[in-house]
Order: sequence, then structure tokens, then C-alpha cells
Amino acid sequence: MFELEQAAFVLHSRPYRENQKIVELLTAHHGKVSAITYVGHTNKSNKKSLLQPFLPISVVLSGNNSLQKLTRVEAIGKSYSLEKERLYSGFYLNELLVRLLPEHQESSELFSLYQQSLSALNGEQAIELVLRTFEAQLLEELGQTIDFSLLDESKADFFHYIPDNGFQLTCDINKHLPKYTRSDLQAIATGEFTEPQVRQSYKKLMRQVINHLLGGKPLNSRQLFK
Repeated sequence: MFELEQAAFVLHSRPYRENQKIVELLTAHHGKVSAITYVGHTNKSNKKSLLQPFLPISVVLSGNNSLQKLTRVEAIGKSYSLEKERLYSGFYLNELLVRLLPEHQESSELFSLYQQSLSALNGEQAIELVLRTFEAQLLEELGQTIDFSLLDESKADFFHYIPDNGFQLTCDINKHLPKYTRSDLQAIATGEFTEPQVRQSYKKLMRQVINHLLGGKPLNSRQLFK
């Protein structure tokens, strides 16, 4: 990777060696990138204050290894001041990207949606809608688009969703799996989320898909909502 100045957000950071951090970034041009940076030895370090979640920054990265070097960072906007469940939702988006998005998978659309999602969480838009929209786009980036075509091929009233196989008709062998009604799935497929039970079914469906991609390992950010 050659040096390039680009917009970014910090997804996660952790101490490395003395006065150094490894920072996971979502960047505008190179997707998710891990970078090492020197942050100084005081809490008043300017770079340290900039490497915070939800702050729009401009970064310069260099190096050809999987672990880049963060050579310059500056703020390019005000931090999104998220609170309570909206803050937890922001952490949830970050953890999804850290856990699921492969490094260096470029997607300007996902970067734009992430920024739009933070802006929506910073406002008054319904949290559930923000999260489901982001989850759906992330799954599309990962090649996990949900196929609703079985609804046209079958007149059944109830369906199971099998990860990696899609929707199937309900049967006893899959009775341990969540059950979805035709009406709820039709509403989800057409983006009609006015009814509470539809929103609940959509949340259940997205969680089922995401849990499969995570290999059953829990997301720490989900614990914040309890």
C-alpha cells in the first residue's frame, strides 16, 4: 500500500508496545485496516485524543504488510455524541465490522453507510431501522444476501431459515430453529417495517445469520443492551 491520505473512523484500538497502539480503522479507500502508531507517553497526547471511536479523521497509512503504519492523523469533523442505547448501537456496528469484515476489502458504499448510520444514531431516527439497514448492507458485502424467492415458489405459511441454504419449509427436523410467517417475510422482502412483529422477525432473522457468521461466538456489545 502506497501512502494515501483518506477519511477513516477508529473501530477499535489496543495497547501494543510502550507508547504504541494497534488501531483497527474503517477507511474510505481500503476498507478495514490494522495499523500501528506511536501515541506518546501522556494522556494529553494529541494523537491519542484523535484515535477515538465515532470521530471523523483523516489518516495517512504506509507499508506493504498486513499491519500498516499510521503516520499522520487529524480530525476532519466533530465527533458523533452518542449516548445510552445509541452509543451501544455504535459500539455494535464497530464490533460487527471488526469481527466480520475482511481486511482491505474496499467498499466506499459501506464506508458511506457507516457514516450515515452514525449520523442517524446521533439524531432521532429509530435505532432498529438504522441497525437492520447496516446489517443488511454488511451481509451483502460478505456475499450473504438473503434470498426470498421461495415465497414465490411455495404457498406455505411458515418457513425456517437455514444458514448457507436459505429458507425452507417448516418441518420437525428443524423445529429447534426460529419460525417465520409468510406475511412477515413478505414485509421484510419489500421493506415494510411498520408492524412491530415484522421488525421483531427481521431482528431475529438478522441475528440468526450474523450468529452463524460469528461461529456462535457472542458479541460483547450486545451485553450493553441488557
